[in-house]
Amino acid sequence: MEQRLANTWHMSINEKKFIETALLSDLRADGRCPFDYRKLTIKFGRKDGSTEVQLGQTHVMSFVTAQLVQPYRDRPNEGSLNIFTEFSPMADPSFEAGRPGESAIELGRIIDRGLRESRAVDTESLCVLAGKLVWSVRLDLHILDNGGNLLDAANVAALASLMTFRRPVCTLGGEDGQEVVVHPPEVQEPLPLIVHHLPIAVTFGFMTENILVVDPTYYEEAVMKGKLTATINASEDVCAIQKAGEIGVAPSVVMQCLRIAAAKAADMTSKIENAVKLFNTDREQQSVKRLSSVALLNISTPISSTINDNSHSICEQTTVLQQMRKSACQERYASERNVMKTEEPSCRREVDATTEAKRLMKGPSCWDPFSRGVDSKHLKASLVSCGKLMEKRENEQIVKGKLMDSDSAEILEQRNPIAFATIATDVISNSREIKTLQDAVKPKSKRKKFSASKSSN
Repeated sequence: MEQRLANTWHMSINEKKFIETALLSDLRADGRCPFDYRKLTIKFGRKDGSTEVQLGQTHVMSFVTAQLVQPYRDRPNEGSLNIFTEFSPMADPSFEAGRPGESAIELGRIIDRGLRESRAVDTESLCVLAGKLVWSVRLDLHILDNGGNLLDAANVAALASLMTFRRPVCTLGGEDGQEVVVHPPEVQEPLPLIVHHLPIAVTFGFMTENILVVDPTYYEEAVMKGKLTATINASEDVCAIQKAGEIGVAPSVVMQCLRIAAAKAADMTSKIENAVKLFNTDREQQSVKRLSSVALLNISTPISSTINDNSHSICEQTTVLQQMRKSACQERYASERNVMKTEEPSCRREVDATTEAKRLMKGPSCWDPFSRGVDSKHLKASLVSCGKLMEKRENEQIVKGKLMDSDSAEILEQRNPIAFATIATDVISNSREIKTLQDAVKPKSKRKKFSASKSSN
């Protein structure tokens, strides 16, 4: 106790007079108006139920845990909600480690009263087995930095943690139905807590009987003579009121504080709900399970419908599907060879020609669901014939277009020597059958003989 009092910070008289004089002019040391809140920042941790709230220079961290315990005898069908606070000396030198002080006990009781007496959290939904097992929810509040108005910041952190916390799913099994099975998050999606409304705590600081401020800072708390905390929800239902200090407050001032607190509670509720909504959206996007290749094959491939999911595991299904696809490909290649043999029984195509024909064959793939009514053999045969026809026309254009230089001739001969010889003979024979004007003119030797014989006569 003596060490804590020694570490307590004391404000000078000049600083107190400066703050009081500024409030008389409706001004505050940080530039705010008397009824304005500081900037509120809500951050969520990786685990469900972990939250960090920063209100100005006040920094509070909270997290929620749950465990299965036996219920109370007077409430066998209800779970429990327990709140624990820890004031670290890092936040304020006047705080003692491991030993809660008066401020820590007061803070925990005010938040607990606002949540418990207003029944904001549905404790009946925490029952697993009536009279034997219920969920006990534990809320821990850690003060990291004391910048004034710890109660409002801790209340926001507690509400945000309760809204983002998720407990495991429990089911009853066994022969008698009394065996409790707790499913991990990988098996079943955890369930959130049922929060009916958000009781918001709004703290007022009284400098005098007529001068009051909202959200007092650390320096204003050293000057004020009393404070009032009103816990109210967005529906303007008063959940709890706490008055501390030696100064008296008139009923009209209390009603004024409740009207201001109702407006602040609606604004604070919208901020918390928006932050929780963004967190839940990010959480859903991260937990989306993409369909694997096995699942895609099971949906699209008609062959895979014969596999029994109950009798085979995922690895066995993958092995069976690979074997089926391999056998289907082998049958497809065999049918292609048969088609090529029936169309060219006397010609043996080279490896390059076979590769070119396979490249031209682009029919429906084996997994295409729209290819059930198409005759794949007829389609492949037509594509092969079209490919060979295009190849023959290309070779004829090379020869007829007088592009048969050394390079092109070698290329054509390497690609298909039999076709090269056939096309060359056809071109030569065609060129012999075609007659030109030169064929109509007789050679000179014949003309000389004709003229000589005529003159002799």
